[in-house]
Amino acid sequence: MNYFVILTRACNLHCKYCGEDATFEEPPIDIAYPIEVLKSFLSRDENITIQFYGGEPLLRISLMEEIMDSIPNVRHWSVQTNATFLHNVKSKYLKRMSAILISIDGRQEINDSNRGTGNYTKVLDNCRTTRDNGFTSDLVARMAVSEVSDIYLEVTHLASLKKPTFDHIHWQIDSQWDDDPHARWSDFDSWVDTSYNPGITRLVSWWLEHMKKGIVFGLVPFIPLMKSILYDLPSTIRCGAGIDSFAINPNGTISVCPISPEFKFSLVGDIKQSTPESIYNSMKVEDPCPQCDDFEYCGGRCLFINKTKLWGEAGFTKVCSTVKHLLKELSGIKKEVLQLIEVGIISKQDFDYPGYNNGCEIIP
Repeated sequence: MNYFVILTRACNLHCKYCGEDATFEEPPIDIAYPIEVLKSFLSRDENITIQFYGGEPLLRISLMEEIMDSIPNVRHWSVQTNATFLHNVKSKYLKRMSAILISIDGRQEINDSNRGTGNYTKVLDNCRTTRDNGFTSDLVARMAVSEVSDIYLEVTHLASLKKPTFDHIHWQIDSQWDDDPHARWSDFDSWVDTSYNPGITRLVSWWLEHMKKGIVFGLVPFIPLMKSILYDLPSTIRCGAGIDSFAINPNGTISVCPISPEFKFSLVGDIKQSTPESIYNSMKVEDPCPQCDDFEYCGGRCLFINKTKLWGEAGFTKVCSTVKHLLKELSGIKKEVLQLIEVGIISKQDFDYPGYNNGCEIIP
């Protein structure tokens, strides 16, 4: 299974859209269990993927190294980071990573408006250093998409970068994480209707035009959804939350998702008392998702949102409309994509992503 090991809830940045502020977290902020307890819990799982998570996990690099040195038989290591300390990770640990997910929100002016002046340059510099230090695996740009974002311009900008080149680009819409839809949005509905959905339409066309040239850009939300559409392959919730993906909190409790430890519904165990087998497939999305015509492809989008509906039914439905639009646009190019595969311009294997759970939610 996949485990998010939360090294710390502390973070060195103050991004506009983020709710992670360690001063408001219930203690402990840092890991308060012995590593041997974590090792014992994981020893009962024969198929382990671990992603280091925060806060900002690379505030605790020495702890990350200790865990990597202590726990054998992990198939894939990865880290989700704001990259401001990425240059400090030693080469021997970088080379063991299967993926590094980098928080970057697109063009410099958009990223820095969210994450602080100079952040864009620092992040890309540290990504280059990481490549120079021996990291050759999957470098993923992970965007938070907000009202200042133009999804088409942000994604195509990141796709155009060289040195560093991102192998994959993922994005998540900054919505429904708190109970006030106006906290960070002046007009979410208008943004969806006039910016985001039209931008997705443009982006799908852009993606197809490059496929005609034999290039399948690694757009994370597109690739697995396209595969499902091409070959009629249904999916459970794509991030695996509550099924085979869980978060280990600093106090040792186990949540179905790393963003929701303070919600009682999310807690399904404890590494001192539970086993991987006892938490496996312990929570699933509920109505209205299973009744939706797109459920077999979407899988329920987000377990946290499904359980909380912090924006109410209307807000829940509005965000779902963005997923429906994405699926409609991808379905619209199915015939052409199949033809490109049939004549050998692209390959069926181009849509095999992810090969393991790397922490990308897939559905924006």
